[in-house]
Amino acid sequence: MKSKRFEELAKRPVNQDGFVKEWIEEGLIAMESPNDPKPSIKIENGKVVEMDSKKLADFDLIDHFIAKYGVDLSRAEEVMQMDSVKLANMLCDPNVPREKIVLLTTAMTPAKIVEVVSQMNVVEMMMSMQKMRSRRTPTTQAHVTNLRDNPVQIAADAAEAAIRGFDEQETTVAVVRYAPFNALSLLVGSQTGRGGVLTQCSLEEATELELGMRGLTCYAETISVYGTEPVFTDGDDTPWSKGILASAYASRGLKMRFTSGTGSEVQMGYAEGKSMLYLESRCIFITKAAGVQGLQNGSISCIGIPGAVPSGIRAVLAENLIAVMLDLEVASGNDQTFSHSDIRRTARLLMQFLPGTDYISSGYSATPNYDNMFAGSNFDADDFDDYNILQRDLKVDGGLTPVTEEEVVAVRNKAARVIQVVFEKLGLPTVTDEEVEAATYARGSNDMPERNMVEDIKAAAEMMDRGVTGLDVVKALSAGGFDDVAESVLNMLKQRVSGDFLHTSAIIDKDWNVISSVNDLNDYAGPGTGYRLEGERWEKLKNIAVAVDANELD
Repeated sequence: MKSKRFEELAKRPVNQDGFVKEWIEEGLIAMESPNDPKPSIKIENGKVVEMDSKKLADFDLIDHFIAKYGVDLSRAEEVMQMDSVKLANMLCDPNVPREKIVLLTTAMTPAKIVEVVSQMNVVEMMMSMQKMRSRRTPTTQAHVTNLRDNPVQIAADAAEAAIRGFDEQETTVAVVRYAPFNALSLLVGSQTGRGGVLTQCSLEEATELELGMRGLTCYAETISVYGTEPVFTDGDDTPWSKGILASAYASRGLKMRFTSGTGSEVQMGYAEGKSMLYLESRCIFITKAAGVQGLQNGSISCIGIPGAVPSGIRAVLAENLIAVMLDLEVASGNDQTFSHSDIRRTARLLMQFLPGTDYISSGYSATPNYDNMFAGSNFDADDFDDYNILQRDLKVDGGLTPVTEEEVVAVRNKAARVIQVVFEKLGLPTVTDEEVEAATYARGSNDMPERNMVEDIKAAAEMMDRGVTGLDVVKALSAGGFDDVAESVLNMLKQRVSGDFLHTSAIIDKDWNVISSVNDLNDYAGPGTGYRLEGERWEKLKNIAVAVDANELD
């Protein structure tokens, strides 16, 4: 006989997920591997000669990079002698200000910082995140992609995402050669929705940099770093080469983050028996050492690996916390889908949603997941109402704003008409009125008429050969009668010259103010302090369309 209760449980969505027991030798352990090194540091004549139980002669290239650039040596010996439980308590304690604790956390070694966060449960980590994130005001980021790389749909989806509150938007491609059109459509569509939205196109690095230099994108974050030397060298990279690439972006006025995440080294077969979190801490220290303003981490595309082992989702929160402990901007994952269970994926979100991070998601899918070319997202366009109600239920600002159907239809229609004009003025393949109409009301690419992809791909290559830049887009918009959108795109190009948004945790508001850790530094110090959801913002979040107004009842 079989238990009918267990028969029914076996059908639950969560039991379609994959789970494994810890396998320490292969690095299938989220935190606290017995093979993780013990914290230590020795400094002679201003030079690190031992770090985390490893002598200078035994350093690999990551150790050398971190020891030289990633640790504040002026306080390192003092901090390394401090009790890790005491340091963990200081992180949780709202009476210890961020500016004091960050002087200590930036003087830790990777093994020490992991030892500190390992003392904490997830509630304590969330308490610490609320204090330690760089920017006072939380926000979030969207993925805007589709199966067919349809530029009209991308423009409409980007415009809708902008009015829904996404301050950053990221696209990628189903077909690589569509990249110029995707970048162009995302830029134009987002600025149609709200001036000041930052956009990027995730590609191989040479093309991504070229699109940025052309003024067709505003930032980059898919510059991956890893926690073991074999993974780095397998990709013909080093921490130094990544640092040089980061400089290439920043020197051309492009905001940029690195990307890393627990589980990547296991996935590539070079975990060296270390815990996922320890290896991820090395990635975060590389980011700090390279002088990059922030990091996209939270396991990202490797989320299935920590999600399969005990304490794995806790380790994901811990890596986000380590990033802000090192005074970096954090885009805290919640992007790639990892579970069939709605309960489980919501629980994973709440770790960042409740305390707030610089970017709660580094890829909330602004499309249905079937259109997400980043392998699906933890939350997608079909979840907008659930997400807005979570904000309302808990009085938490998750970065999104409730909107009406009329507002969405209007802005999608305008964005589709704008990209139609841009394509016409730039001599690109025609965008038909039928496509404009379809994009106005579409849920996803299944609702869009097919384009001639061969013609589009050829035209995208010719567009790059002709040297089309952001200024050409501005001229096309103005000539087509959309001066407001032209002004927004021009303002984005001006930001590239001023460079103000290269500060840590920078976003641009609707009035073109750069909001960053410089002028919006997190000042949480317990109840009644820090960012509070109140005033006009709270009025917007609580007044969802389906809420009944007693004053309007007969």
